[in-house]
Amino acid sequence: MRTTKLGGGAFVHAVLVGIPVVLAVVAGCGSGSGGQDDEADATTSTTEPEVVDIEVEADDFKPLADMTPVREFFVDNVAGDLDATLEVANDPEGGAYPVGTVVQLIPTEAMVKRAPGFDPASNDWEFFTLDVSPEGTTIADRGGSDIVSPFSGAPCVSCHSQTEHQFDFVCEDDHGCDPLPFGDDVIVGIQQADPRPTEG
Repeated sequence: MRTTKLGGGAFVHAVLVGIPVVLAVVAGCGSGSGGQDDEADATTSTTEPEVVDIEVEADDFKPLADMTPVREFFVDNVAGDLDATLEVANDPEGGAYPVGTVVQLIPTEAMVKRAPGFDPASNDWEFFTLDVSPEGTTIADRGGSDIVSPFSGAPCVSCHSQTEHQFDFVCEDDHGCDPLPFGDDVIVGIQQADPRPTEG
């Protein structure tokens, strides 16, 4: 049997060549294809959370006094995520409102954020015209970009689509929409005349 004694240079050479080979083998074994962990990692890293849509009924519309005031308008969230709605409403940079957000300026009109795909032309807002009385709320009309506001006489989307993109179709004095043809005092009077009884 013949043995070979490695000198210092030969030993270093063997180590430098051998370590990458060993590491490559170990890495290859540890990252084999078809393993359940790899499939789970691939699934969780590329899957978006599913957005659940909502469909609002007349009873979901509260009196303005029972909603949360934000500057000149009122908000709620029928999906139960009022905090997320308020986060967007109070952010001076705007943002996308979460599904279930209800926005109202006056008692007889509302907009509700629906899931993506509801109506791209309305930025997925559903617009409502409402009849309100001491007995409660009934829905007179509802829909996307086809709904006409009895308050202004124009399609709701014609005004709301003027907002700067980051404000998600919610009009305010500095959001890019045309101003309403009457003052804030008229709006406040209409808001305070909401005939529906409050819960509070």
